[in-house]
Amino acid sequence: MLPAPNRLRERADFASVARGRGSSRAGSRLLVVHATRTDTRADAPPRVGFVVSKGVGNAVVRNRTKRRLRALAAPLVRELPAGVDVVVRANPPAGSAGWDQLAQALEPLWHKAVRRAMGAA
Repeated sequence: MLPAPNRLRERADFASVARGRGSSRAGSRLLVVHATRTDTRADAPPRVGFVVSKGVGNAVVRNRTKRRLRALAAPLVRELPAGVDVVVRANPPAGSAGWDQLAQALEPLWHKAVRRAMGAA
């Protein structure tokens, strides 16, 4: 589980990361990772949110996918600079992907999106 200060919760926050100015995106068949620099204050914690739609599968599949993504993202959040928000969106094939496939897809996309967002700031 991610600590409370590191979670995106509000719809507006998700929208600003996914569609906001200065937002960057990296994607694959399984996942799309959006990142943006939202706050330049040193005390602003990095935040992460997950989007897993009904297209991924039924409730059991969606929740399993979210749990896996949260567990894979937890160590990556510690490396994020202050004031960066990241949204991880699961595409429909992610529901049938295993742990290893999600891990192999998430890490490079995460680093690519964050690197682009930091460069755009």
